[in-house]
Amino acid sequence: MGDVPYIAIEGPIGVGKTSLAERLSSHYGFHLLKEIVDENPFLGKFYENIEEWSFQTEMFFLCNRFKQLEDVDNDYLQKQKPVIADYHIAKNMIFAQRTLKGDKLDKYKQIYDIITDDLPLPNMIIYLHASLDTLLKRIKCRGREIEKNIQPEYLAQLSQDYDVFMKQFKQKNPHIPIIQINGDQVDFVNRKKDLEAIIKQVDQKLMAYSL
Repeated sequence: MGDVPYIAIEGPIGVGKTSLAERLSSHYGFHLLKEIVDENPFLGKFYENIEEWSFQTEMFFLCNRFKQLEDVDNDYLQKQKPVIADYHIAKNMIFAQRTLKGDKLDKYKQIYDIITDDLPLPNMIIYLHASLDTLLKRIKCRGREIEKNIQPEYLAQLSQDYDVFMKQFKQKNPHIPIIQINGDQVDFVNRKKDLEAIIKQVDQKLMAYSL
């Protein structure tokens, strides 16, 4: 693993990535990197008409996440300051491969490869996953206006895509530990013991690479 902790939390929409990142950032005193979601001017239109607005939506996310990660690399990681993020930029390809087709997907892949070529990889991934019912309940509970038109079918497919991606990521990067957490069974927001159990797993991984 790297010299300085760089932890990314990943999983489908509504699974609790930001909530966990905030709690772990507070516990460890690591810099918190949160993805820009609400500022995407295309997102509401995207959930209404995925095919029409997918390229604009994905390009906005890619450019903003690139800028965020470039800044965090320069301002924190290169200065040996630990970081915990509520996303990994590779998620862009998970969404793009589902929403883009033909020439648009080809163009997007070319831009993605160029932009992400020299970005730092996390040296630990926390993968949150949950059933469709759990995801839908959490999305409804947080009540974001831009998410009201998310279709259950899209969310279910996205969850499957994440499972495939994480398996592929593990094969390509066997040296990067992945902590998997079942959101149906674990409630780190309302149960302190669940959060403590996650922290214990992170501690073990941090200790392993510091030896």
